[in-house]
Amino acid sequence: MKRMLSTLIGICISTLSFGSIDTIITNNNKIPCNVREITPDAVKYSYEGEELINSIYKNSVQKIIFKSGRVQTFAEATSFKVINNVEDFDNVTITQVESEIKGLYKIGDVSSKAKGTTNLSNQERVKERAYRKLKIGAAMMGANIIYLTNQRTEGNKYGGYYQSGSSAETNLTGIAYTNLLPNFEEFNKLIGERKEFLAIAHAKLWSSASDMSISNIERNFTIDNIQNENGLIIISGELQGERDFDKFRVVSFDKDSFNIYYEDKSTVYNIKIKI
Repeated sequence: MKRMLSTLIGICISTLSFGSIDTIITNNNKIPCNVREITPDAVKYSYEGEELINSIYKNSVQKIIFKSGRVQTFAEATSFKVINNVEDFDNVTITQVESEIKGLYKIGDVSSKAKGTTNLSNQERVKERAYRKLKIGAAMMGANIIYLTNQRTEGNKYGGYYQSGSSAETNLTGIAYTNLLPNFEEFNKLIGERKEFLAIAHAKLWSSASDMSISNIERNFTIDNIQNENGLIIISGELQGERDFDKFRVVSFDKDSFNIYYEDKSTVYNIKIKI
């Protein structure tokens, strides 16, 4: 009887303790705190027993569980689509609104160029190809949103006696972001002590290409070391046939495989590794 009473008291105490503070659920963790204010861009909070006001951008917040039991979700974080592999490039969002990338993780710079084959080329189709390539490059990096920093589009120019003509052309540059980085601890747990793996798919996109190339492969992949570099999972290892590269970044993983990314000047690569 005494043991049962003690258990019930313990449950009540833990329940009251849990319900005495708010909990912010972010894309990567939980923050027990006291929510002070919700602004158009951010959530302001204080840790229990502290008066210092901290803030986190709403793009990083999935929901808040208030101590009253009320749950408030945030469309900013849930609007981002998941990129599992390069074929999910259509899930990449392109924006020119700076507030939409606040609080997200910067992955790297992206650019693309598309040009018509003749001076009769459809300008809109050329632009569509440039945007498609930009999304593919971002998906290869594991990004799901691009902040477009520059767009230059030129129409067809017809030549004359003293001047040659040129076809329509679009040049795009931007910065790739993601709202959710692969979890380092979960990846290490999935890999365990294994060092030898098999690469089964190879995706490549170079700046002058009109599209990415994807091929099935069978190459050995060896892991020497795995490090967490500012939230990024970096593998030191060796991919058979690629002597010039010994560092790769994990961009996604599931229970069956993981994808790594690396680049060489104007060419980007995404390799699928079987677990």
